[in-house]
Order: sequence, then structure tokens, then C-alpha cells
Amino acid sequence: MPTSAISSIEDKKRLVRRLAGSGRGFAEQYGFRVINNPSNLFQLLCLSVLLARRGDFRRAVDSARALPENGWDSAARLARSLHADRARVLREAGQRGDVDALATVLGDLAQTVVDRYRGDLRRLRALAHHDPARERKLLTDLPGVDDEVVELFLREAQALWREVAPVADRRALVAARKLGLGRSADDLAGLAGSGESERLAWLVGALARVDLEHRYAEVTG
Repeated sequence: MPTSAISSIEDKKRLVRRLAGSGRGFAEQYGFRVINNPSNLFQLLCLSVLLARRGDFRRAVDSARALPENGWDSAARLARSLHADRARVLREAGQRGDVDALATVLGDLAQTVVDRYRGDLRRLRALAHHDPARERKLLTDLPGVDDEVVELFLREAQALWREVAPVADRRALVAARKLGLGRSADDLAGLAGSGESERLAWLVGALARVDLEHRYAEVTG
């Protein structure tokens, strides 16, 4: 779909205010609270693992919601779940492909977070001494977590872990380019405002939704 990219700085700032004005990023728009506690951070990580898979992003969101709805709202609780139950819940949420492998990955991820960080990803951050490169390395050491998953997780977590900003995932950057807002996370950070990692998280989350939901006409109309 053709889009009409904007060029003036005032128009760009106006669009940024519109996109970030809800005060909610991608995850919160779909019911995942972005709070710096063990349960919510782990749910964000699971959401990121699921979003990184091929297929309709709505299935990923539905699957991520299904985990806490079935009582697995923390790493410890998911680690105690049975593989067969995880696979069943994922299938009921619409997952396709090798669901058994996905159930294994999520179980291994939960158990590793429990074993290494006592179920609390804030301990990972502390171990990294708030160094973004080290945080990324420790995250990719977890089962099922690659660079794309890290980008999706930090897209949301930068509202809380300010040291990792600026972060913009692939989908957000696609939308930013089409809308004329820039081509990099640094470009978007400049529009969001210096030191405004929370506002940046809202902006990049909104941009990712624009691309995933094909809402360009609505945004530029």
C-alpha cells in the first residue's frame, strides 16, 4: 500500500504525539502490563518469543495471553507445568507448526530463568551491571531467545530499563521509513525526546502495530 511520507519536522512531531499519545506501547495495547517485576517481565519475554515466530501475530498474542490465563503467570509456575498441558494450551490458542517443540522451548526458558535468576529477570539486569551489551548477551544465552526476541523484549522493556534505549524492532523501523519518521532507533529517539525512553517505547510499539495491522491509511488519513 502506498503511503504519503511526511517531511516537515512539525508534521513529524505531530504524528509522533498522535502515535505515542495513548501512553501505551505494543504490549500494553494487547493487555500485557509493562511493570518492572518478575511476573510481568517474564510474560513480556514469553510474548517476545512467540512474536518472533512466523505466522499471524494475533496467534502469538493469544498464546502469550493463554499462559497466565492457565495459571502460568511467572517463570516458576510455567516451569512446574507439564509439557502436554503447555502443548494443549498453545494449540487451543491457535498455534500451528511444531507446537511440541514450542512447548519444550517455553518450558526450558522458564526453568532456566528460575535456575539462573530465581525467576526474576531483574537479577539478569543486576548481573549485567545495567550494561546494555551484557544484558543482550545474557538474554540470548536463554533458551529460545535470539537477537530478534531480544529486540522485541527490549522494545517494551526500555520504558523500564532506560539504559538499553534507543531500541526499535524491525516492524517499527519499516513503519517509520514508510511514514517518513526516520530510518533508525536514533532517529525515533530524537523525535520522542532526549531521555524519554518510556515515550520512545510507546512510539516504537505504536509503529510496530501500524505495520502489523496494516493501519497506514488510518494513520496518514
